[in-house]
Amino acid sequence: MKIFLGADHGGYELKEKVKTWLTEWGYEYEDLGAHHLDPADDYPEFSFKVAEKVAQNSDSLGLLLCRSGGGVTIAANKVKGIRAVPVASEKEAEHARAHNNANVVSLAGDWLTDDDAQQIVKTFLDTPYTHEERHQRRLDQISKYERENT
Repeated sequence: MKIFLGADHGGYELKEKVKTWLTEWGYEYEDLGAHHLDPADDYPEFSFKVAEKVAQNSDSLGLLLCRSGGGVTIAANKVKGIRAVPVASEKEAEHARAHNNANVVSLAGDWLTDDDAQQIVKTFLDTPYTHEERHQRRLDQISKYERENT
């Protein structure tokens, strides 16, 4: 599994820490920017890059970071096939993967401690989708809507 990372200035510092954790855990990742701290950058650029890569690679996940996690989530969900969820706890990360088969999560660089962020990322990456019928039925409805209305 490959992990695609993206962050604007608000999530840049946390993204750099996430890269260290992914390396320690043995995950392959690609950093899609920002590659340096630029207080004037805009989150949609990085959200679209990560979301497009995840949509093109079914065996991948995305991690997006900004100040709140909200903006990057909105942008990522504009890409067909993306199920991005902002998460602020391990429980949310687990639920996002197990029930919603989320393929991108967004973290708030301003509001999470390093320990919390580390546990959220680890939980997201380690939690499998359950494939329960009720969850799959709902995801199929979303996919059908995307196909018919995009």
